[in-house]
Amino acid sequence: MPASNPQDALPEPRRDAFHHAHVTDIAAGHAIHDTYTGFLPPLLPHLMTSLALNNTQAGLLSTFLQFPSIFQPVIGVLGDRVSLRWIVIIAPALTAILMSMLGWSNSYLLLAVILLAAGLSSAAFHATAPVLAGALSGQEVGKGMGFWMVGGELGRALGPIIIVTTLHFMSLQAASWLMIPGFLASFLLALRLRSAPETFQPQENPASWAVMKAILPLFIPLMGLIAARSLMLAALSTYLPTYLTQTGSAIWTAGAALTFVEIAGIAGAYAGGLASDRFGRSRVLAITMLVSSIFLLLFLQLNGGVKLMALIFSGFFALSIAPVIMAIVQETYPHQRSLANGVYMALSFLIRSAATILFGIVGDTVGLSWAFMLSAIVMMLGLPLIRHLPKPPPAS
Repeated sequence: MPASNPQDALPEPRRDAFHHAHVTDIAAGHAIHDTYTGFLPPLLPHLMTSLALNNTQAGLLSTFLQFPSIFQPVIGVLGDRVSLRWIVIIAPALTAILMSMLGWSNSYLLLAVILLAAGLSSAAFHATAPVLAGALSGQEVGKGMGFWMVGGELGRALGPIIIVTTLHFMSLQAASWLMIPGFLASFLLALRLRSAPETFQPQENPASWAVMKAILPLFIPLMGLIAARSLMLAALSTYLPTYLTQTGSAIWTAGAALTFVEIAGIAGAYAGGLASDRFGRSRVLAITMLVSSIFLLLFLQLNGGVKLMALIFSGFFALSIAPVIMAIVQETYPHQRSLANGVYMALSFLIRSAATILFGIVGDTVGLSWAFMLSAIVMMLGLPLIRHLPKPPPAS
């Protein structure tokens, strides 16, 4: 291969150094982006009233926002063919425009179209931005994914607070000015990422059957791990307020408990990725899965302040798993990062959606306490799958 080929000069910036400023920029963009997708849950009661929606129609709105995630493998294929850094730059502004205009929807159809478009923007961002962050993390991919997850958790925590506070002082239509930070985020990303080293390495036939077959050894056990984790995520992020109110807690207390879990998750996301760089992916994955399960079981048995502490620790360890898995995915397939990450994100969406529905069925059948307990047990049953994860190729 001629020395002038751009591939010869590309691996070094990606593999040798952690580009702290640029990884932080991408994580900050993630925080801004996910702030907007966090608008929908607290807006559902308002939209139900204004458009006379029933519970099923309201529930489908979240599905419209999340459904485009199934296209992430396709976006990943494109990301292995051409540089899609521009998606990382444009997506925060595009998602901001769409999510800030929800109040102008005067029909259910228009609302669905807006959410599908926002979901496609979000899917494209999540299929490409973590790959760019991982490529700019050198040998510390876990640390880079920790930064990435911290941004997302922060955005999901801020979004509901921002939109309900805005609605308290003005109408939802007037809240369209909230798109301004999204524009600023895209503008700053365009300026900041100009100086980032080029990490893109075009791959020949990245969507070939040989490549798809090559990623199966990772994704077969990984699907089991995602399923084992998804039940606990359903417990902690979706059904926790319902469980607490059913067991006698006030609504404010239940909401505050969820906030504490999200805050713990921010710390856990960073710590998990950093620890996996130092102590190994599989070891940290096993510890976090086991410890989060134990603390959730303790949460179900304890009372008072220690009950809250057990819940916080469970959230800390449960949410520290994601950056470790993302680092494993990217390190195992360094030449198909975008495709592998896209497949992972799509599988996560599908499996987590199914797990959330299953958790609700179990809760309706035997009670939420048993469903919470089952989620902890299933997490522990997933531990043997860690041994079947392939070893990443040695760094060159």
